[in-house]
Parts: sequence; structure tokens; C-alpha cells
Amino acid sequence: MSQDENQMLDEQVATSSVVEEPFESDVTGAEYEDGQAVEADAGEEEGHLVPGDEDERDAGLHEEILSQETVWRGKIFDIETMEVKLPNGHCSRRDVVRHCGAVAVVALTENGKIAVVRQYRTALDRVTVEIPAGKMDPGEEPLESAKRELKEETGFVAGKIAYLTTIATSGGFTDELIHIFLATQLSFEGAEPDEDEFLNVDLVDVQELVDAVLDGKIEDAKTVVGALACDVMAHRLAADAFAAEDDAGEE
Repeated sequence: MSQDENQMLDEQVATSSVVEEPFESDVTGAEYEDGQAVEADAGEEEGHLVPGDEDERDAGLHEEILSQETVWRGKIFDIETMEVKLPNGHCSRRDVVRHCGAVAVVALTENGKIAVVRQYRTALDRVTVEIPAGKMDPGEEPLESAKRELKEETGFVAGKIAYLTTIATSGGFTDELIHIFLATQLSFEGAEPDEDEFLNVDLVDVQELVDAVLDGKIEDAKTVVGALACDVMAHRLAADAFAAEDDAGEE
């Protein structure tokens, strides 16, 4: 990321993060009729995105929860077993991991580098490279949690911080959401990791991290999304700035 792109991205954070625009769609899909999936009418136009539960056909995809029971409680998440009624009238079982939610931070330095942490993940049995992140404390707002996790894991404090996006980590079995933020104007005050948290911090060039994502060297979902979102924002801001200069030159 060039210095100009980094400056424009920082200015964008100073005002707002992501502009959300309404979506419309006539995308083809399937509906159930007498227990069978049938093709839905696409309408005259195709290709517009409609968020989940906002398409008129989505109501027919919902499952009815007949019963649910918490079968295990843990330090980080609980597990529920549910019996559900499917859209075709059949019944099925769902095992769902309930999670309190988490945050992640794309911490961008003035010279276009992103702070990443190297941490051993027992479930994968290897060290991974990730943007700083952590679960939210009970009653904690995502923004405050993001500031806290950034300071604890990297030692950085953000002069400016803005919301980027939210991801559902694996909607097939868990309700965990990770809220991702972009932090700029960083100052270093010293890390304060949890007593059971052992990690190293690196500063990696944005483009190098994006290339690693595209080469399959970064598998962590929040890091993939955070790096690509940061890169896309920088390029969009650069394109907007170029278009504005071009328009000014024509006047």
C-alpha cells in the first residue's frame, strides 16, 4: 500500500468506516411446494444481492425449533441440541455452538504495515498468523472490546478506530460473530496479554499480507477478511481520489 493510499484510508477512518447501501434482488432460487423444491420466479432482472431474511422467499426456508437443550457448558462456548422442523415438514437434529461473540482489529501503521500476532492454536496444532482478536467480555460493546484486545495483544493504542464489517465464522454450527475494526494513528504503550496467552507480534506490509492470503498461506478467516477489506478500501479511495482530480481538471 502506497503512502498516499494509507493517508486516504486514514482520512476515511476519521469520518466513517463503511457506507451501507440498500440492496435489491431478483436472484433465482428454490421454494418448497408440497414438500418439493421448485424453481422460484426470478423476475425481469437478475444479479442484485439481497441480504439474508430480506428476500420475500426467505421465510419459506426457515426451520421451526421444536425443542432445544443445553448439553454442555464451557469456558468459551456452550453447546445446544435442537430438534427442528424443516421446510418440507420433516424433522432433523441440529447441534449448535453458542458463543458470546468476538472482535478483530486491522491495525494499520502510518507506513502501511498491519500488526499481526503469531500464536499457537491447539486445535490446529500449529502456530498461525492472525490479526489481533479476542472474545468480548459480558456486557462489553464491540468497539471497547476491540480497543482492549488491540492494546492487550500488540501494545498499540489507536488514535482512530472504525468499524469494517462483521463475519459469521461458521453459520452451519455456531452463532459466533466477529466484528472487525480498522485502527489507525497508532501509538505504542506496551502489550498486556492474558496470563495464558503467549504470542509474538510482527508488522507486515499490507500487500505482502494480501499476497499471502491469495497464495493460501493465511487460513485464518478473520485475517483473510480483514486484509482484503483493508486493501479494497484503499484501492477504492485511491480510485475516488483519481476520479475527483480528473473531474476537477475538466472544469
